[in-house]
Amino acid sequence: MNVNKVILVGRLTRDPEIRNTPGGQSVATLSLATNRFWKDKSGQRQDKTEFHTVILWGRTAEIAGQYLTKGQEALIEGRMETRKYTAKDGTERRVTEVIGETMQLGSRAGAGSSAPGSYNKPAATQPAAASKPQMDREEEIPTINLDEQDEIRLEDVPF
Repeated sequence: MNVNKVILVGRLTRDPEIRNTPGGQSVATLSLATNRFWKDKSGQRQDKTEFHTVILWGRTAEIAGQYLTKGQEALIEGRMETRKYTAKDGTERRVTEVIGETMQLGSRAGAGSSAPGSYNKPAATQPAAASKPQMDREEEIPTINLDEQDEIRLEDVPF
């Protein structure tokens, strides 16, 4: 049996880039940063940040473009995919990306305790109506909030 499943919970490093294919399908490209923390042998806290490129398609891409902003938390579930392309200098390159299949929005940068289900942008950062489509109806969009969680200890994990 083969499994290609990715679950990322992190913060956006920039606003999503939204574009449309010639066939009219929406595509969003996100850059997500995830952190890992541990204590080394001497007891010093260490951390490492990884940066992930995430590609979203269709309605998920539209929601990302409408509601996600730089610094916001997001949970992305999907699969890893590697593709080849030829760079401008003629060399062949490979890039590995996460193709997101589901997404949950999290709290915005600096908004430590955003209420679940709240996803409206503050008026100061609301884009012009022409630049992003408005939703026809209110949708329940699942959210997460990393800021309300304590650090997970290995001895608390039941497996």
